[in-house]
Amino acid sequence: MSLSADQIGEFQAFAEQLADAAAAAIQPYFRASLAVEDKGGRLYDPVTIADKAAEDAMRALIAQRYPEHGILGEEAGIAVGSSPLTWVLDPIDGTRAFITGLPLWGTLIALNDGTRPLLGVMNQPFTGERFVGTPAGAWRSGTRLKTRPCADLASATLMCTTPDMFDTAERKAAFEAVAGRARLLRYGGDCYAYCMLASGFVDVIVEASLQPYDVQALMPIIEGAGGVITAWDGSSAQHGGCVVACGDPALHAQVVQMLRAAM
Repeated sequence: MSLSADQIGEFQAFAEQLADAAAAAIQPYFRASLAVEDKGGRLYDPVTIADKAAEDAMRALIAQRYPEHGILGEEAGIAVGSSPLTWVLDPIDGTRAFITGLPLWGTLIALNDGTRPLLGVMNQPFTGERFVGTPAGAWRSGTRLKTRPCADLASATLMCTTPDMFDTAERKAAFEAVAGRARLLRYGGDCYAYCMLASGFVDVIVEASLQPYDVQALMPIIEGAGGVITAWDGSSAQHGGCVVACGDPALHAQVVQMLRAAM
């Protein structure tokens, strides 16, 4: 579905309203005592009342303003709309950081046009930072973002949320091969690491076991800043799974060659 610049502007303003509503729901719970549930699965997957309240707030606004749009959210699943447009929501990406009091989390909001995410917002209300990506570029709280050049893996800073996300021996070995050639490896970060890549402080992120709502909002931010984000085989990252992001397209081509066979 093709959208005009005016339509994208309208939807960006609305996405920022969603970010404000989620922030209002979340902030009373950050660094507060609260119950934590485990969704279960291969890895510990925590969820709190803050996650649920923030997604409920965003879903209510979408249903009121754009009832024809679809919604895909981490906590409440899929609501199919009559329009090709779908809002993809992760109320708190980085819940493990959230429950440990670390500010390396954010609310992710994407608008997918039926083909790809063309608008993305990552909002971090505790630090007061808002990252926005559109076809026209990417910004942090109004300041334009630009990835930094780094064509050589030996000079690169690499990030990954946790090595536990690599669910096969082959994928873990492929990650370790890339990480072993990087200058610096840091774990943690979730969505915040991707925004630091868009800001020019990180060069490559290699992850696996991602969901669509983990990555779709980050794609327009990274691409708008001049970076590249794909699946390990170079195809679209929007479906999640094994994802690689680089600030420098030349570095991305190099890393994809190393990872492709393990996908």
